[in-house]
Amino acid sequence: MTPPESTTVALELAELRRTMEVGFTEQRGQLALLVQRGDQTDKTLGDHEKRLAALERSRWPLPAVAAVTSVGALAVTVWQAIGR
Repeated sequence: MTPPESTTVALELAELRRTMEVGFTEQRGQLALLVQRGDQTDKTLGDHEKRLAALERSRWPLPAVAAVTSVGALAVTVWQAIGR
């Protein structure tokens, strides 16, 4: 038969091992969640970059708007000068 001290030590070691396994399992779960969130963030960032690129392609350039405005102002000025 084994002495009571060695049985107690064996039980304590088994409980310590179980506690460590539970802790490592929790850590693995938390790390998996962080990886998933990182992947979702990367996907969202990619979607935003695509939308921004589409907006940049479809917008009117500022010099073109200025040119159209100045031509319109010139036309109004000439029309008023001729009308008098």
